[in-house]
Amino acid sequence: MAVMLFAMTLPMTRLANGSLSDPQWPPLFVASARAALAGVLAMAHLLWVRAAWPERAHRPWLLGVVLGGVMAFPLGMGWAVRIVPASHAAVITGLLPLCTAALAAWWLGHRPRLGFWLASLAGALVMGVFAWTSSSKQATSAHLTLLADGALVLGMMGASVAYVAGARLARQMPSAQVMSWSLVLAWPVTAALAVYWWPAHIHSLSQASDQIQLSAWLGLAYVAVCSTWLGFFLWYAALAQDAMRVSQLQLLQPLLAMLISAGVLGEAVPMNAWLFAVSVLVIVLLGQRMATSRPISTSSSLQVRPA
Repeated sequence: MAVMLFAMTLPMTRLANGSLSDPQWPPLFVASARAALAGVLAMAHLLWVRAAWPERAHRPWLLGVVLGGVMAFPLGMGWAVRIVPASHAAVITGLLPLCTAALAAWWLGHRPRLGFWLASLAGALVMGVFAWTSSSKQATSAHLTLLADGALVLGMMGASVAYVAGARLARQMPSAQVMSWSLVLAWPVTAALAVYWWPAHIHSLSQASDQIQLSAWLGLAYVAVCSTWLGFFLWYAALAQDAMRVSQLQLLQPLLAMLISAGVLGEAVPMNAWLFAVSVLVIVLLGQRMATSRPISTSSSLQVRPA
């Protein structure tokens, strides 16, 4: 369920941002406003359940979620999808499961075999070839396309950090509170940035309603409520069980995102994008077979708690 919610993120962000030829909300505003709006929902949730303040030991992991998931990924992805199609971005971010598994192996003490790292290298090479060959085929300049791909890679690395930090923290507190506390702690910054990056040519909400298309409003609402908040209730609860294996469920996300982009945005997905997406899928599947998942050494206080 979480992967299905996340698969809508790229096309919905594209709707919210618009394109270079038909801009809607500015990418930096969308990246900050989605977290600020979700932060209000998170505050209400924490007050409703009377959640205790995070302990000192929880704060470094919450910081990882804030920097990687609340800041880096929305900013990198939001800026990139204004330049490249959502289907293109879906292929680039197709290595997110392998990136997450690799980080989990290093950070959480798993010991995958050599074949896993070879698969990771192969996946990175395939992604690089796709980015290089498709940059000359985009309507925008090759330079801009490569910059967008670089932003997507940085965002993907940020998401991996957030996933692994959130999975580690979900072993110590309910998964719903992991993302909620992260959004609340980041809220003073995200709210201030949303106000700062509010479009200069729009002076009121009524004026925004006249200038911004309904689809852009719906896209912003979706990425705030589902992509930034609700989806992580499910995702962190699952990752807490086995971060390396559960992260591989995101294998479905690029193909789902491409299908949704074609249906919702009317994008014509080129054949080479499908071929590269399937190639990444095969490589990550092979890498998953090479991943030896062993239990994380934890004390009795680090038990998995329900969402």
